[in-house]
Amino acid sequence: MSTPTGQPAYVLHSRAYRENSALVDFLTPQGRLRAVLRSAKGKAGSLARPFVPLEVEFRGRGELKNVGRMESAGVATWMTGEALFSGMYLNELLIRLLPAEDPHPAVFEHYAATLLALALGRPLEPLLRSFEWRLLDDLGYGFAMDADINGEPLAIDGMYRLQVDAGLERVYLLQPGLFQGAELLAMSEADWSVPGALSAAKRLMRQALAVHLGGRPLVSRELFRKP
Repeated sequence: MSTPTGQPAYVLHSRAYRENSALVDFLTPQGRLRAVLRSAKGKAGSLARPFVPLEVEFRGRGELKNVGRMESAGVATWMTGEALFSGMYLNELLIRLLPAEDPHPAVFEHYAATLLALALGRPLEPLLRSFEWRLLDDLGYGFAMDADINGEPLAIDGMYRLQVDAGLERVYLLQPGLFQGAELLAMSEADWSVPGALSAAKRLMRQALAVHLGGRPLVSRELFRKP
């Protein structure tokens, strides 16, 4: 659908396309949009990089748009080291999970806020876990974090496993990969002072995301493993 006026956007990914053009994935309040940027080696091309707040006018009715106009809409978010890797991880997650042209304005706002927090040097793990959870929830893949699949409140001393299509199931036989009720309740309140809550949240989000990633690993995760 053609958009006559510009809208807020961030570049998620860009690659060369034909002679002087680029094929760019954008995140906008209207969802993830793919568009051809002509004259990608000019002024507009210098803006077509991640973490720069933009105003973009998209033209065309098909799934592949054309960039009619693209301007800076603020100061680029400057990140280095693991904060930069985290931003790249968010971008890859959005490309892989967000359906094309499916509006998610809350995801866009949370993404912009998370980039700012990363640039300010806030602790990475809570930011990433929060973003993963909100993304899953906004896409309709969320589940209760304070109750089990039967609607029973989580027991602090209980043990649970994730049934991805249903929620948290209480189990009574010890087995690998379980989650403690105390950890899960801490996650539900974003109380990262509880011992083990952050590492358990990372494990839980990986399990919850895996089924939606189709078995293909995220390339950006490998960046955190390099010396």
